[in-house]
This record gives sequence, C-alpha cells and structure tokens, in this order.
Amino acid sequence: MLSYKYEYALEVVDYNEDKILALIDYGVLRENGGFLELDDQYLQFFEQILEVNEEINVSYINVNLQSIQQNIVYYLKENSEIRKYGYLRLIKSALRKTGLIALRNVVDLKRNIDNTFKNEPNYKIKKAKLEHLDIKRNDISVLITLTDNLISGDEEQTFFKTASDEELHKVIIRLKLQLNECRHNLIDIQKQIIEYINRLKYQSGLMEKIRQLKYLRDQFEIKSKTNIVQVLQADNALVYEPNPAYSIKLSIEQLQNDSKVLDIIRKVVSRNQTGNHIVQNLADNSLEEYLKSDSLVVVQINLEEVKSSFLAGSNNLFDFLQTYDFGRTVPFEECITVYCQLISQYDVLFNLTDQYSLKQGTEYMLIYPQ
Repeated sequence: MLSYKYEYALEVVDYNEDKILALIDYGVLRENGGFLELDDQYLQFFEQILEVNEEINVSYINVNLQSIQQNIVYYLKENSEIRKYGYLRLIKSALRKTGLIALRNVVDLKRNIDNTFKNEPNYKIKKAKLEHLDIKRNDISVLITLTDNLISGDEEQTFFKTASDEELHKVIIRLKLQLNECRHNLIDIQKQIIEYINRLKYQSGLMEKIRQLKYLRDQFEIKSKTNIVQVLQADNALVYEPNPAYSIKLSIEQLQNDSKVLDIIRKVVSRNQTGNHIVQNLADNSLEEYLKSDSLVVVQINLEEVKSSFLAGSNNLFDFLQTYDFGRTVPFEECITVYCQLISQYDVLFNLTDQYSLKQGTEYMLIYPQ
C-alpha cells in the first residue's frame, strides 16, 4: 500500500488543507495516523491502467473461461438471432480480456520477481516470495493450457463451426498468438526463478562460510584450523593483480608539425592543475647578522677526570675538591654537589671510612682512594 506523509501532501496542495479534507470526505484518500493512503478502488484502477499490479490474480482468467463456456451453452440453445449475437459479443469480449489479462499477469509476474530478488533484504522472506511467485507462474501456465484447450479442443468445436463470424476468427487467432507469447515468457520466468533461488542458496552458503571464518579469526584459530594461507597463495586470480597502466607517447614529428597538439596539451595541463602555486620567499644573501650573534660558553665539570686525579693522590675527597683546578671558580655549594656525584657513581673505587669532619657548617665523610 502506497503511503504519503501528511505534511508532504500539504506541500503538494500549497498548504491548502481543505483540498485534502475534501478528498478524504469523498473517499478518495484515507488518513492512517500521520500518513495518507489511496483508497483500494482507485488504487486498483490506476494499477490496471498503468499495468503495475503488485498482486498476481489468476482468478480473472478462470472467471472469463467460465463465462465463455456458459455463453457458448446459451448461444447453442438460443433460437433468436438477436440474442445469439448478444451471447457471441460477450464471448468475443471475454476472449479478448483473457489474452490481455494473461499477458498482463506474465508482465507483472516478471516485474515482481525482479523486485523481490533485488529489493527484499531478508533472505528467508526473499526465498519464500520467489517460491510463492513460482506457484503463481504454474497457475498461469495451467490456465493458459485450459484456454488453449477451450479454443482448440473438441468440446467447443461445434460452437466455433456454427458461429461463422469473421471477427471471432480474428479474435481467436490473436488470442492464440498471445497465449504462445505467454508460454515462451513463462519458460524464461521459470529459468529466472531457478537461477535466483540457486543464487540465494550460493550466497547463503557463502555467508555462512564467511561467518565461520570470521569466528575463527576472532578466536585466533583461522591459521591453525583452516588452510586459508595455502589457498590464498595458490590463487592467482586476476583481481589480485595490479591494474596495468599503458602510457601513450606522442611522436616527435607530430609535436613539431601539428599545432593542435600543443593546444590539447595546454588544455590537459590547465584541467589537471589543482590550484595556484605558492611562491616561496628567498632568504637574503647577507648572513652577517646571524654570524655576529652572541654565544654563551658554559664550562662543564668532567667527573671522569676528577675521579682519575683523585685516585692518583692520597688526600681525602672533600679537601681534594677544594684544591682541584676546575678551570673556573667553583662555589662551596657546587663543590658539595660534585662530592655527592662522585660518591654515587664511583663508590666502589673509594674507601668510605667511619670518620667525619666539619667545614662551614657542613659535616662530610672522610673518603680516600683505595
């Protein structure tokens, strides 16, 4: 059922709600919550006119066949020529309708099969719909066979021989052609349904395998429980190959003699340009200001040299640092820092005694070289 949102319908009628209410009052539209729906009678009318029926109704053919058989009986029993002509007119009308309805059902059947396979997301529902449409196909085929038997069989030959009407003869010929066209289309539809169902089975099996591989991959067991590595290594499918690129080179003679080639090259270059080129500013040639920049020289204390000099003497470490030439003046606090650094790094090379001394309010351990 085709539904349309109420606010969208208001836009169509330029927000004149009275028009929508009038259609609802006359029964053309039905309001269902926030949606508007076309009444079934009008919907069926437009589906028949536009030949876009969603339902395959084979009962129309059966009703026409029954009407033809009844009117044939009435025709044979009627004595009045005027009434006979009336029954004959109804028979011809029913025969024409039968051919049109059969063709329309075949077209609707093919369209519904394609729509079901392409648009139905649920696998189980898609398979069930295709199987149901295959039953409809079989029903149409049976009714076509019954129609063919009616106009070609022995049961009604008395009527067709008695009613020698040229228009009836043309209607029957046209009906046979329509039935023959329907048979060929039904054969193709049957093949298509079988192909679609086989595709569904293949896709279902493939998806199941993919789920199993994904489960094994999530469990880190895909390499140990499958031979996927060997399969991928042995597969030389073209999809794994890189796309080849073939460059087309222009001849020198053509570039020299054909002026149109240069115009084409310019057009290609201008089309491939992504934007304006950024021009970078060049630095000044004079670098005197950078060369004249002030520098700060910091003299670092080499602890390795201080340690080697201390091990070569015999004085205790703290007094040794007080007289050591660092190349610059070392304050008392920095001297204490160097003292602690030497102990922490080279304590295994020093003789740490239990004696202590005091200088400028700082108590220190007497340490000698080993």
